[in-house]
Amino acid sequence: MKKVALHNLGCKVNAYEMDAMQQLLVEAGYEIVPWKERADIYLINTCTVTNTADRKSRQMLNRARKQNPDAVIVAAGCYVQAQEEAGQAPDYADIVIGNNRKKDLIRILQEYEENQRNADIIDINHTKEYEKLQISHTSGHTRAYIKVQDGCNQFCSYCIIPYTRGRVRSRALSDVISEVRELAANGYREIVLTGIHLSSYGVDLEEGSLLSLIHAVSQVEGIDRIRLGSLEPRIITEEFAKALSENKKICPHFHLSLQSGCNTTLVRMNRKYTAEEYYEKCCLLRKYFKNPALTTDVIVGFPGETEEEFEETRAFIDQVSFYETHVFQYSRRRGTRADAMPDQIPESVKKQRSEILLALDEKKRRLYEESWLQQKVEVLMEEAVERDGIIYQTGHTKEYVRVQLKSKENMHNRIISMQIADGSQIVH
Repeated sequence: MKKVALHNLGCKVNAYEMDAMQQLLVEAGYEIVPWKERADIYLINTCTVTNTADRKSRQMLNRARKQNPDAVIVAAGCYVQAQEEAGQAPDYADIVIGNNRKKDLIRILQEYEENQRNADIIDINHTKEYEKLQISHTSGHTRAYIKVQDGCNQFCSYCIIPYTRGRVRSRALSDVISEVRELAANGYREIVLTGIHLSSYGVDLEEGSLLSLIHAVSQVEGIDRIRLGSLEPRIITEEFAKALSENKKICPHFHLSLQSGCNTTLVRMNRKYTAEEYYEKCCLLRKYFKNPALTTDVIVGFPGETEEEFEETRAFIDQVSFYETHVFQYSRRRGTRADAMPDQIPESVKKQRSEILLALDEKKRRLYEESWLQQKVEVLMEEAVERDGIIYQTGHTKEYVRVQLKSKENMHNRIISMQIADGSQIVH
């Protein structure tokens, strides 16, 4: 039995695809071993969202080679796809597998053994095929991430992903429901719907939308919670927010990608909304949900970002009062329009601006968590942890606030109702 070590880089979609590939390997009779253990095959699911992600992908490939020079090194995913787009020879691995070909992993491994055929990469920008992958278990034990959509049509000026993931492709509703039913039968109580551009789900189907998908998933017996991955602000309409609020399984935890609170910067980024429109969407969610958790992503130091533009973003984040703001320093990515833009910002300035927003994020996060003190919440309990000899049961509220209870009782995968008495029950 051949041993395979796995390493995943990048987003939740990549994580889902790695879980699916692991399942394919196990079903085919391979033994999965820890990454640091000597293996016959090393599989790295790569990322290419920034130049830093490229470097990490190369580092992991080189590390695998050093761990066992005789092993078969398999590189899969976005870095592979980007290298193909750039016309780079695949000499960084023994086998390279592009996007939309991960489902063929076992066949590709067998072909390599037989005739050393080592590449399976398609022109991702001209396919309408949704890659069929499925899982029955995940690395988590209570919450399962489900990929329902691939590709992106947005072409933000800083982003390479439309070129490595292709155009929008939606998963058939029947396939999603089949997978959700199997996960529910295996004890999973919370489903997180994810995709490269989740808000586009259904635009390529004759019928269907994200709302209809959510409704269908909520009908599956055993599923108590539905959480949504990152959403495009424009999808939040009065109809959308109202429909979500009427579905009692929806978690009021919404990640709306912002990137900048300054309109001139948003135009350079090729984002398709204004800061004012974005704020209206946040108000809609707060109209229909009691104290929802709103989270976001922000890029600091985008080419041409002046001090005045940065201050607009800082003030906007302060105004919205997000639960969490994920702050990223702009990282140049070859092949994007932003890489060629003038007025690139020095790294020292990016760092300074990042620190300002991180301090603001810490302040807003604590304010949001404090708003739940003395409030009754429902918690999906996930694991027991020991600190200083005391056993705590920990889990997340629907808003994704992590809380803990002192208890030796095994509460795993139970939804309990509790009151957050004081700040010590909130885990940071």
